[in-house]
Amino acid sequence: MENKFLPLTVREIKERGWDQPDFIIISGDAYVDHPSFGAAIIGRLLEAHGFSVGIIAQPDWKNTDEFKKLGRPALGFLITSGNIDSMVNHYTAAKKRRKADAYSPGGKTGLRPDRAAIVYAHKAREAYQGVPIILGGLEASLRRLAHYDYWEDRLRRSILLDAKADLLIYGMAEKAVISVAEALQSGLMIKDITFIRGTVYRSGDLPAAGDTITLPSFQAISAEKRLFAESFMIQHQNSVSAGAKTMAEPYENGFVVQNPPSEPLSTEELDMIYRLPFTRDYHPVYEKAGGVPSISEVKFSLASSRGCFGGCSFCSLHFHQGKTVQARSIEAIVEEAEAMIKDPDFKGYIHDVGGPTANFRQGPCLKQEKQGPCPDRQCLAPEPCPNLEVDHSGFLELLRRLRQLNGVKKVFVRSGIRHDYLICDQDDTFFEELCAHHISGQLKVAPEHVSPRVLEKMGKPGISKYLDFKKKYKALNEKFGKDQFLVPYFISSHPGSDLDDAIELASFIKKHEHMPEQIQDFYPTPGTLSTCMFYTGLDPRTMEEVYVPRSPHEKAMQRALIQFNSPKSYRLVYEALIKADRQDLIGYGRKCLLKPRHIKKSEASTKPKKKTRKKQTK
Repeated sequence: MENKFLPLTVREIKERGWDQPDFIIISGDAYVDHPSFGAAIIGRLLEAHGFSVGIIAQPDWKNTDEFKKLGRPALGFLITSGNIDSMVNHYTAAKKRRKADAYSPGGKTGLRPDRAAIVYAHKAREAYQGVPIILGGLEASLRRLAHYDYWEDRLRRSILLDAKADLLIYGMAEKAVISVAEALQSGLMIKDITFIRGTVYRSGDLPAAGDTITLPSFQAISAEKRLFAESFMIQHQNSVSAGAKTMAEPYENGFVVQNPPSEPLSTEELDMIYRLPFTRDYHPVYEKAGGVPSISEVKFSLASSRGCFGGCSFCSLHFHQGKTVQARSIEAIVEEAEAMIKDPDFKGYIHDVGGPTANFRQGPCLKQEKQGPCPDRQCLAPEPCPNLEVDHSGFLELLRRLRQLNGVKKVFVRSGIRHDYLICDQDDTFFEELCAHHISGQLKVAPEHVSPRVLEKMGKPGISKYLDFKKKYKALNEKFGKDQFLVPYFISSHPGSDLDDAIELASFIKKHEHMPEQIQDFYPTPGTLSTCMFYTGLDPRTMEEVYVPRSPHEKAMQRALIQFNSPKSYRLVYEALIKADRQDLIGYGRKCLLKPRHIKKSEASTKPKKKTRKKQTK
């Protein structure tokens, strides 16, 4: 099939000989025809199965005519906010407006609304009554049932209800969307499509089939945070396909029902998807605006796998993409690289080979391959599971094949690796070749914190794993004569972290001379264990109370402590040290975070206010 973009205009639809498209995808992103973009994958997959697809990208949501510009779809609207949650796309963790949007032409902001999936669904319904409206993508997936909304600081209903949509497809939607499309094509009404895995629907009654878990009602969890934590944990345990059950969440006028997740894709299925005829570029209509910035990071990168068994509490991958690792074949990836080399803009550098976690190309153990992920055990934290099988041989073979291709100068691994997994490998071959061939000056790793109690809440291993990795990384770079940096990422203000913990992290940074340039304030996005802790003050795994730094001022102090050497941080760091009764860290000693200087009374209170850990955790 010739590589053509999917139609954006009526003229392009007519050129294909269609009277009307079967489906119209409405997306909050500009149209980039690349497999790193969900709308492109779904559009191309439907096309490969014989369905006609048009795209309305970033419509003016204040104008109903924008939603009519491709005509009435024969089978339905497929609505997504885009690759990133629209609220995260618009706002920082401090709830400040972002200044750029990498998924819009020229990086311009304001081309999509807040809560885009809801807004688009309402406008599509206004444009064409009676057309099935199906939600998908990350924003809808993480809001498929009742969820905490950080921006409004309250629980919200399932997005299916607020959008008044007919169906929601969650997770990686390839299998579900084809099943839904074929059901609609066969003549089934959208209200009768209640049997497909990976979907969520509205119902006046509980499912007739047994073995359905009835969750606490929206009214109940809105009144009692503990019930929300219990409900979330049930959802968390049923978010992987193996053994998952149907769940029904009661509302005043019925139920929102979530079917079990879709089965993971096989290697053959994944290969087929990435072999679809993507143009691997943004649509030419965006050329005058300077293109779409997000393509620059992925155009010459290769997706190796999906899924992650890392189990970080603050990551939504578990809830959206799943813990089961699904890898493409080496042959298919090499084939894609060979096609990439022929691109006139290719300069010899493959920017990245990876996935959610670059060095996960297989599951953690044979048991998980047969029975699915363990519901009550993590693979890497607090210590590696005894059943963990560490093997980098497949990833090593892939990288060797790629760097041997004619026209390839360098193959980089930039999407981040799990250092705690790599350090467990008894065979150093991969680690050696990673340092020798595949690092573009710096390697990103994510120890995230140093305090044991914070790391436990994060689902991360102890800091000793990072220190072991750092030591070995340094030795290997010296062996190969490389001057390559290690870039550790840390999160401030995560649930469980008080000022004592933040000071412990700052002292670690001081001792090891890291001085991170980038810091991520904890961002309570829907669908994560950490967000549940943030909202409820409870660890849903144990129902134990968790200290949560909530006030913007305390969060600012914790962030400043990580950047204690910045002149801009001095006042906040000084205040934090006085508040925690840690004047011993103000001075000229080797361990001191600050040198003394005069502080105006208006800048900080100098009266020590010691808060014991016991009081802080209340």
